[in-house]
Amino acid sequence: MTVAQLRTFIRSSVQMRNDDRQVAEFVRKVRLKDKLDARVVEDLQGQGAGPRTVAALKELISATASLPDAPPPEAPTAIATIPSPDSIEQKKILAEVTQRALDYSDSLPNFLCTQVTRRHADPSGQENWRTVDTIQERLSYNDHKEDYKVVLVNNTPVNNVDHTQLGGATSSGEFGSMLREIFQPDSHTEFEWERWATLRGRRMYVFSFRVPQRYSKYSIYARDVDRQIIAGYHGLVYADRDTKQVMRIRMDADGIPPDFPVQKVSLDLNYDFTMNGDKEFVLPLKADLKSSQGRFLNWNEVEFHLYRKFGTDTSITFDPVGEIPEDRLQEQPAQKVPAPIQQ
Repeated sequence: MTVAQLRTFIRSSVQMRNDDRQVAEFVRKVRLKDKLDARVVEDLQGQGAGPRTVAALKELISATASLPDAPPPEAPTAIATIPSPDSIEQKKILAEVTQRALDYSDSLPNFLCTQVTRRHADPSGQENWRTVDTIQERLSYNDHKEDYKVVLVNNTPVNNVDHTQLGGATSSGEFGSMLREIFQPDSHTEFEWERWATLRGRRMYVFSFRVPQRYSKYSIYARDVDRQIIAGYHGLVYADRDTKQVMRIRMDADGIPPDFPVQKVSLDLNYDFTMNGDKEFVLPLKADLKSSQGRFLNWNEVEFHLYRKFGTDTSITFDPVGEIPEDRLQEQPAQKVPAPIQQ
């Protein structure tokens, strides 16, 4: 990789808000063709590169000291950005996205799938994650009701273990509750146009949103003190340009009382087009739920695999499954085209 390519990668990672730890791990595996200058690292740090990424870049400075100097960066090519919809078109788009979201749960088929939850923790507060356990469950969705059956814990079969008995940080209801509550009229959600984006190769509308705490139904439960609160929340929704289906929700809780043990909660929920039987549906792909209690951090990676049509004779295997590739979850900037040459 050249220094120019590395700069482009880091800037893209900052723009897409990629995890600092993962970016740093990638940088440490990079072999550069030319010398990395300290001024380049300072520039990338000023543009938002995280502390772990900056530390990895500084390691490359000394590792590439004997290489030839990198050529000066090329002047940026003139490009034409995709114009944002006007206010009238935004309202029309948002109305269609809202209707799709409110109809989502009713449109879901009955199905079975494998839900894999990888739970991580970090007592240092520095995102030095260690995996606590991996839980594999049989999730059935029938007549708009979810049912969880724990099958494997750390790849070991278990019996008579209920989802609610797992302890630690758990989550459920990713199929429609958050989506529905964001778009329900009684949530009084405030939407604003944000930008265009590309997700899993498809063009997306991106809207920012905020649900005021007084209208919110989002509850956070602190098991240690047996206390529950209702928090407001804000974030981004990504809707497919062609189908108007919501394909991603990024959310952060706000308005949490200062004396409540849990002070930060964030959710990144991705949907994808998935075959179930002989039809294609939009179904959850992966949810990342993070929270903090003081310096102690929790991170649940919840993945959904092996969707099957629900039936009395339906069988599903419970062998260990692999992780969803990271590139299926990364946002890309909306594709741009070269600006026309002025005559």
